[in-house]
Amino acid sequence: MRQLELRHIRAFVCVTNHLHFSRAADELEIAAPSLTKLIQEAERLLGVRLFHRTKRSVVLSAAGSAYLAEALAALEHLARGEERAGLAERGELGRIEVGYVASAVYAGVLQRAVGAFRRLHPGVDISIREVPMDTIAAMLRDGLLDAAYVRPPMPLEDGIEATTVHRDRFVLALPEDSALAAAPELKPSQLRDQYFVLPEQEAGTFEVARRGRFSPRLGLRPGTLAAVLACVSLGGNVAVVPHALAGCIALPGVVYREIAGKPIASEIALAYRKFERAPAVRAFLAFAKNG
Repeated sequence: MRQLELRHIRAFVCVTNHLHFSRAADELEIAAPSLTKLIQEAERLLGVRLFHRTKRSVVLSAAGSAYLAEALAALEHLARGEERAGLAERGELGRIEVGYVASAVYAGVLQRAVGAFRRLHPGVDISIREVPMDTIAAMLRDGLLDAAYVRPPMPLEDGIEATTVHRDRFVLALPEDSALAAAPELKPSQLRDQYFVLPEQEAGTFEVARRGRFSPRLGLRPGTLAAVLACVSLGGNVAVVPHALAGCIALPGVVYREIAGKPIASEIALAYRKFERAPAVRAFLAFAKNG
């Protein structure tokens, strides 16, 4: 069964605006007979008379007045849909799932990127969640995450890339009653006999051991940095952690000390799918990588 089309609705609304077929036809840039045909088709499909027409006047019928409100609403709805489609195409509308490791929050990287992007793109819904670093690559691959803040180095699957967005350095977290805590900085060799609590990113710990020419005594692997510091606060363990923690986590029983020598780089990177298609995600990645 044939139904009313958008061209019929637009023709009807245009005639109601002018109440004159010739002027309405000029606005629509069609011939007056073609406009008359469109209105006649609309009336036939609706089964009502939309206008009362004479040689001198055109007025809306009762049915036409009733239909006008719905026709205007339909056109407004379509215009809004067109606008939203354009916003989505430009990356200004959509949903993004962002994962992060805790140090991205401690360093302020997550807050700066997500907060600023939200202000610039209020139509984009960004969901954030802390995730274990060893699950991030698979979650990006499977579409459970669209972007993730990680601590390199970490293995990346095919199709996943990472760009450094923040640079820091590693420091030592020590029990405050440790004899080592008396010094403002410690040489790696001084840590030979210590037990190390391992955070998710182990690279700093093994670099300290390499510089100190010893094999590290490895203790617990509690997971998050907060859990690592909790282990240190109980005594008997040290940990190599990002310097950002020293500025924002003051835990009872824990002190931070510099590592002597060339700073050991501690980075935060943004991981993402190499061939991302979603405009909103691409817009966030471009913003976050340059922010």
